[in-house]
Amino acid sequence: MGGELAKKVKKYHLLTQAALKKVSIQAAKGTKEFAMAADFVAMAQNYFNDAKHFEEKGDLLNALAAFSYAHAWLDAGVRARVLDGKNDNKLFTLP
Repeated sequence: MGGELAKKVKKYHLLTQAALKKVSIQAAKGTKEFAMAADFVAMAQNYFNDAKHFEEKGDLLNALAAFSYAHAWLDAGVRARVLDGKNDNKLFTLP
């Protein structure tokens, strides 16, 4: 299971890293929607940072969970139409 888990962690690390680079906030600064979108991105970045920490420590199960949460925040923001996923249906579940 260790090798399989390591492969999944690497896959979700790269997937989430790509999603963080691609996503952008759609709303105008100063709006409620902008604040919401910024929160989605901040939560994703925080979980991504936690995941990298777990991965470096060799705690692969928690790393995978944190990468998954990070990506879920981005995906939810795209679905809610506060984040722009650039029509990438491989990285995001588009609305």
